[in-house]
Amino acid sequence: MLKTVLIDDEVNALEALEWKLNRYAADEVTIIKCNSPLQGIDIINKEKPDVVFLDIEMPEMDGFSLLQELTYKDFKLIFTTAHDEFALKAIKVSAIDYLLKPVDKDELISALEKVKSSKKDTSLEDKLQSLFSNLSPDRADKINISADGKIYLLDKDEVVMLKSDKSYTTVFLTEDRKILVSKTLKDVEKKFEFPQFFRVHNSYLINTNHIKEYIKNLGGELMMSNGMRASISRNKKAELLKRLALDR
Repeated sequence: MLKTVLIDDEVNALEALEWKLNRYAADEVTIIKCNSPLQGIDIINKEKPDVVFLDIEMPEMDGFSLLQELTYKDFKLIFTTAHDEFALKAIKVSAIDYLLKPVDKDELISALEKVKSSKKDTSLEDKLQSLFSNLSPDRADKINISADGKIYLLDKDEVVMLKSDKSYTTVFLTEDRKILVSKTLKDVEKKFEFPQFFRVHNSYLINTNHIKEYIKNLGGELMMSNGMRASISRNKKAELLKRLALDR
């Protein structure tokens, strides 16, 4: 039996897909359905399904953002979508299956046959890397942060710095905005693998474009554009000064 998760914010589409799976593959699948992408993340990570049918366009969070939030990715992925030709081209190039809504019975059966007969090939992680690189550059440049039951899509330039507080991280943005994330800085840091971001201290990750002053006291501090200070650890000081082309 294939443990199958269905995620679609449209209840009618979700129930229609469930009905067709029960009608044409009842002996082959067990179904968990969900109309909230945020809940879908928890379900996938907990249930570890064999197959996920995932809608692309959802108002709470699109399917691509959902995939980036997962920790468990060892499953066969089948996108379901009503349109978005650009996304379909990227999906095809990345060798990921998709079904157009309303889902056709024969295409659904064919997709399940491919899942059952497929051998270990390129991992989903590799396929997703290919997919994201083929998607819009605008999407690739966004940093997605999950907090407060939302997904924030941030421009790199609006992030001033991140500060650790044990198991929490505060993301400080321009215009005195901030987001509290219930993850450690080590976990959140993975989202900020861009040249302008630098971990200057165990407690601070900063955007070098927002540095206003380098203060030469003790180990050194940075004055950021939002008026906050970030300490510099000894083992990061030389690399930071080199990046900023500053004299010691």
